Amino acid sequence: MKRLVLFVLLAAGAPALSGCLPMMAMSAASMAVQGARGTPVSNQGLQPRARDACSRQAAQYGTVNVIDVEQHRVDKIIVWGTVGEGARKRSFECDFGTTITAFKLREIHAEQ
Repeated sequence: MKRLVLFVLLAAGAPALSGCLPMMAMSAASMAVQGARGTPVSNQGLQPRARDACSRQAAQYGTVNVIDVEQHRVDKIIVWGTVGEGARKRSFECDFGTTITAFKLREIHAEQ
């Protein structure tokens, strides 16, 4: 009798468990891929270096004024600022990992 009850419970629960097994396999595969990539190392201690490197890059366009240094992700710092003076003032955005990875310079349009 006990075996019959166990068999009935297993047979009734099989459809519910059939969705769990593929999800568990997907989760395990995802964890393996994430583990292979490794954990990004924080570069928060590099903020002064990021500020200096981005300021040097921006200096070729004029007088530099750093507005903000932000830890955007665990491995990415963004430095914002302006370069130049008066009508030639432009904004810049500098992405930094362990070195400069991107530098964008934009015109600042005067309000009408």
